[in-house]
Amino acid sequence: MKTYMCVMAALLATLPEAPAADFSCGAHGTKDTMLVSTAWLADHLTSPDVVILAVGQKKDYDAAHIPGAAYLDMDTIATKNGEQTLNYQIRTMEELARAFGNVGVSNSSHIVLYAIGNAWAPTARAYVTLDAMGLGARASMLDGGFTTWQEEHRAVSSDAVQPKAGRIEVCPNADVVADLNLVKNSLKKTGTTIIDSRTPVFYKGEQSSGKHPGRIPGSVNITFNTLVDEKGKLKPNVGQMFADAGVKNGDKVITYCHIGQQASLVYFVARYLGYDARMYDGSWDEWSSHPELPYEPETSSKK
Repeated sequence: MKTYMCVMAALLATLPEAPAADFSCGAHGTKDTMLVSTAWLADHLTSPDVVILAVGQKKDYDAAHIPGAAYLDMDTIATKNGEQTLNYQIRTMEELARAFGNVGVSNSSHIVLYAIGNAWAPTARAYVTLDAMGLGARASMLDGGFTTWQEEHRAVSSDAVQPKAGRIEVCPNADVVADLNLVKNSLKKTGTTIIDSRTPVFYKGEQSSGKHPGRIPGSVNITFNTLVDEKGKLKPNVGQMFADAGVKNGDKVITYCHIGQQASLVYFVARYLGYDARMYDGSWDEWSSHPELPYEPETSSKK
């Protein structure tokens, strides 16, 4: 019996790990599932359900990428400039299912997103998109991205990857993307914190963004790239950074930035920390285009 138990333990230890939380369609990720290490990914490169997606510059991906990783073109999951009034909005669920299916994702996949260079915000934007599709619990970001992978002298490839198309049935989550009305109704609301993810010069109104400078009233500032180190690894003190900014335990969090990309990284970290989070996709691009809406600090351009 003892020998049998030892053999079974050894066999179980060789099985690919799956997300530890509820990973049914529509579930959100947790601290146990949202980040994977380079060591974990190296051990699961050939796992049949693991789909690796690279986010960043295509030329850099072509030069070297994690073996088996497909390239995710962000234009396939977010609108391009000129397609509609607002820049960089989430595409329809039908378009998203087709885009992620084309790079090998299905409902049974464990999707690992990794940043090329410092493409942390676009990588987080891809995560937010999957979360909105109902696949958040099946998605992870690679802690440290390709920079850490290369520094650890792990295998790379320049071979073209032609993933087998996957089939996705989305179950959209209504609690991921915030619209203008939700943000308006959340202004200075007890239990809700709006986080401006832009750099301080935009938060303070020292530089212009959108139609005019300023910020959403009552918002606090957590600059997106302060949450990770120079390699893209999540800093160990991110919880304290949220607390220092005035985010309280149990708060609902709404993140925004210029067009919804930098805010995606703050959304990711908020979810990782256990907050009930939303990402305002229209962000300052939309808010500042409505002259009737308040903003801080008021300037001479305010009518």
